[in-house]
Amino acid sequence: MDDRVGEILAQRAKLESGVGVAIFFSILLHATLTALAGWSAWHHSATESTSTMTIRFAQPAAAPEITPAVQPAPVTEPVVQPQPKPIEKPKPSKKTAPPSPFGKSPKKAAEPIPQPIAPPVAAPVDVPVGGSAVTQLEGGDFPYSIYIERMKTLIGTHWFRPQVADTTAATVYFAIDRDGTIRDAKVEDASGNGLYDRAALRAILEVSPLPPLPFGYSGNYLGVHLKFR
Repeated sequence: MDDRVGEILAQRAKLESGVGVAIFFSILLHATLTALAGWSAWHHSATESTSTMTIRFAQPAAAPEITPAVQPAPVTEPVVQPQPKPIEKPKPSKKTAPPSPFGKSPKKAAEPIPQPIAPPVAAPVDVPVGGSAVTQLEGGDFPYSIYIERMKTLIGTHWFRPQVADTTAATVYFAIDRDGTIRDAKVEDASGNGLYDRAALRAILEVSPLPPLPFGYSGNYLGVHLKFR
């Protein structure tokens, strides 16, 4: 029995010595790891470059130079000399005979020479083929266009155009009295075709008498230049 107790104590002593060794190695391992970790952290912080911030202060701006203001020279207003009044030239007087020392002069003043009055020029009128148009009026101011259109309509009922070229045309002159009677009808500008000229003149003569001239017209007659085409 003593031997059995001794074996148990011996085994227990072995176990306690093994546990102590294990604890020793465990402590040694932890110390080594802690030293390595501390050395690694120190080495990393030593090799890491530190960033520096450089602060530059702005230089104070130089004060602008103050130049004294230049006083402008006093401006002297020019003295305006009064302009002399222009001498008016005497207007030429009308030519008159010099006064006679013995009374009235027997000579008369020179009279202006009357200029000849040019006859009115008829304005170009576009006349359709087979129709007629008034190129000129005589006898006074005649603003009655309705009467002219009525006159052309009545003459057109008697105007039978011969078979000739479209460019053929003739102008007939005639006078209308206040009662509408037509007189002094004649071919004023012949067409070169006798049949054509006679047809135009016949249309004027066959329409007489026309309606009386308007009451407001002050002339004694109305001269008409009528172009046929």
